[in-house]
Amino acid sequence: MVQCLGELDTPTTAERGGDPALGDRREAEDLLQETLLRAWRYMQDHAADATSLRPWLFTVARHLSIDASRARRSRPTEVIVNDPNALSDTRDDVDQLLNALIMRRGLRALTAAQRRVILEVFYYGRSAREAAEVIGIPEGTAKSRLFYALRALGAVTPDVTELG
Repeated sequence: MVQCLGELDTPTTAERGGDPALGDRREAEDLLQETLLRAWRYMQDHAADATSLRPWLFTVARHLSIDASRARRSRPTEVIVNDPNALSDTRDDVDQLLNALIMRRGLRALTAAQRRVILEVFYYGRSAREAAEVIGIPEGTAKSRLFYALRALGAVTPDVTELG
């Protein structure tokens, strides 16, 4: 049996890059492992010599290969990602729409004064001091309105970062 196993452990055609019936190296290794597992189970119940075991091993491996090929054809094609960074990181339009609806609902819950400070700071990109000058209120008032506006937004909207 060891001699037969040694012959099965040599590089297969799939490992050298080519048998479409087996697919990739991972599938070839799975096929070899299943063949050896079946041989081990077979040898527990049967006394066989290497000459009769060798053809049986190749027949088992062939049947497993055929079964794997049929199973692959009956399922959708597997996509193997070797580099997750190569995947697109674009956001879906539905996510953007949902985020906009959530933010619109949250902004409606604010007072007009709080909305104005939020608009100046987050939409126009101004600091609290600059927003206070544009609106014509003290800086402390702008900071206070900004603080309470953000707290109110957090209370009426779920964490938008979880959605995106």
